[in-house]
Amino acid sequence: MTAPARSSDDILADTPPERPVLIAGPTASGKSALALAIAEAQGGTIVNADALQVFGNWRVLTARPSEDDLARARHALYGHVPGDAAYSVGHWLRDVAPLLESTRPIIVGGTGLYFNALTEGLAEIPATPATVRAEADDRMAREGRETLLAEIDPATAARIDTLNPMRVQRAWEVQHSTGRGLAAWQDDTPPSLLPLARATAILIDAPKDWLNPRIETRFDRMLAQGALDEARANLTTWDSAHPSSRAIGAPELIAHLHGRMTRDAARAAAIIATRQYAKRQRTWFRARMRGWRHIPAV
Repeated sequence: MTAPARSSDDILADTPPERPVLIAGPTASGKSALALAIAEAQGGTIVNADALQVFGNWRVLTARPSEDDLARARHALYGHVPGDAAYSVGHWLRDVAPLLESTRPIIVGGTGLYFNALTEGLAEIPATPATVRAEADDRMAREGRETLLAEIDPATAARIDTLNPMRVQRAWEVQHSTGRGLAAWQDDTPPSLLPLARATAILIDAPKDWLNPRIETRFDRMLAQGALDEARANLTTWDSAHPSSRAIGAPELIAHLHGRMTRDAARAAAIIATRQYAKRQRTWFRARMRGWRHIPAV
């Protein structure tokens, strides 16, 4: 159940300074501001748990911390991955593991799968062969998400976000390359790095009517801060197959720079894509984070 609206001071009063902190919520819901308030008041390192903020080639468009934010508190795992590199939840777990021992982590982001793997463990699935990945890329492009989804076992389909093409393709690749469904691999999951009971876990609840205007305002702020110049810098190396190319708004700005969309149309399409992403996040959080402390966005 969602608690009454509370200030950051109220949240700090209920946050033991010696415990790790987990902060999840949809895009543009104020997660980073809360993490910064906790870090400044109690100490700790703000650790990124956003699958797109890890990439070095998108700073403005993924809303990575500003230079002022970086000066106010220690941050880790932001922009440390090249834009043309593959990066998975397994990579993130390996990167975050030493931080759990060396600092008080304040882990913040909108990628629910990262938090799920951190607090519940991650199945040790063999790497997908390049030939299977290439086949999946080709089929996704030609036949679409629904075709791959129809070939995934029911147990896996019941667990994943079936509206997310990346998750559907990943599940298809696992099943095709290993002969076992993703759900079966997950059922053999080893112990977690940070059980939920050992952390203060906060989920920011942000209803659609509150969040949508913020999403629009934030994207306009990104444009004012140079998001289009950032897209132009990525133009020569753009590859839609790169994980970094899934940055929300990137395909639309690239399309504009290629002359396929007007600036206004690209802006409108990017805002719609962000709202759709936030809706998927809210759905995932409601289903998978019932044991977290739910706090209304303010």
